[in-house]
Amino acid sequence: MPDALQGLLTALFWSVVTIGCYVVARMINARWQAWWSSPLLLAPISVGIIVVLMHTGYASYIRGTHWIALMMGPATVAFAIPLYEHRETIKRHWPILLAGVAIGSATAIGTAFALASWLDLPTALRTSLLPRSTSTPFAMAVSSDLGGMPELTAVFVIITGVTGAALGEFMLRFMPLRSSLARGAFLGMGAHGAGVAKARQIGAEEGSIAGLVMILAGCFNLMMAPLVALFMG
Repeated sequence: MPDALQGLLTALFWSVVTIGCYVVARMINARWQAWWSSPLLLAPISVGIIVVLMHTGYASYIRGTHWIALMMGPATVAFAIPLYEHRETIKRHWPILLAGVAIGSATAIGTAFALASWLDLPTALRTSLLPRSTSTPFAMAVSSDLGGMPELTAVFVIITGVTGAALGEFMLRFMPLRSSLARGAFLGMGAHGAGVAKARQIGAEEGSIAGLVMILAGCFNLMMAPLVALFMG
């Protein structure tokens, strides 16, 4: 078989496997709406198991699926749509949203930096860890600007999101957060995409606020990335 055709078939195979695992994960999540059924968790684990069983290296896998990673660019731009749709909410609550996003982002970056420094992690690993508390498209862009490894950052984002959604649901039972704005912002800031999914299970308004806060946090982190890079330099 010619090398070009073999490469094309390999790329097609891994693309189908990746998309198929995600579709199946979505179906499982629709049936059992729990933290462990999140597609953010099930899809990567499923793909990872298949990759290991087939003894495929990361380089071979990413060659066939790099186009999926490239879609992060359009996905980031598409976040402008919900910002426009919720412009009235932003106008009404912009002081609270701005303060919450700024404090939440600073806390997330600060704690990640402190933990990485305490563990004496290598610089590349440290910079990959910093943007873990934003959604994947933003996090990978920030990681790239800081000199980190975007693919590794995506793993940290998944771990943060799934853990945050699971703990967030538990914490809401005891925290005095009564308004939909507070509950949605809590989950959107603390668990980004997974938190938005969990907030939508609680209520439509909570889900909208969580999605808005997640996007604003991503934009804030993108704008702050040059300052963080200057500080680390």
